[in-house]
Amino acid sequence: LTEVYSSSPALGRYFRSAQVISFSNESSTVIYQLVFSVPPSTEGFMENVMNPDFIRNILRQNIYDED
Repeated sequence: LTEVYSSSPALGRYFRSAQVISFSNESSTVIYQLVFSVPPSTEGFMENVMNPDFIRNILRQNIYDED
């Protein structure tokens, strides 16, 4: 995750760290925490750039690009 987000053109400059919070072998589920340092609130920044769907799509795109 660190490589994915730190190299992202959209989020790389804001990304600080990724940490696994919990992992389940039974269901192959990983819960992780991403830490970003965001600039003072600008109109639309949090709603667009830091939108959870946008952040997930950065990871999805990376997975698709590797296939």
